[in-house]
Amino acid sequence: MFYLQNCDTSKRVIKKAGLGDEFDFQDIKKKPLTPQQLDELAVMAGSYEALFSRRSREYQKRELKNEYLNEKDYRNLILEHYSFLKRPVVVYAGQVFIGSGEKVVNQLINELEKEEL
Repeated sequence: MFYLQNCDTSKRVIKKAGLGDEFDFQDIKKKPLTPQQLDELAVMAGSYEALFSRRSREYQKRELKNEYLNEKDYRNLILEHYSFLKRPVVVYAGQVFIGSGEKVVNQLINELEKEEL
């Protein structure tokens, strides 16, 4: 799981999905994503854009909504500053679950429950 340890949203997802010691937790502020990790996540997600957060304060501060961003830009921005990664990102059972939306969290929970059966 790629997350921010002090992020209330990440904490909520961890609690709701019941994620425990069986997961490797990487606080992306303390230990940033490596280019290789990001590339692997992008392959699973289908694009770098799928991993990119438009809610980031950096996104607002830099007024990126007025810019055309391509896949290379998304990759570079995520590697440049941890806040550009949509969080949390959970890799489980060969799938990637991105963000904290109810639908995504419920899909993660359903996948976890399948493994318990």
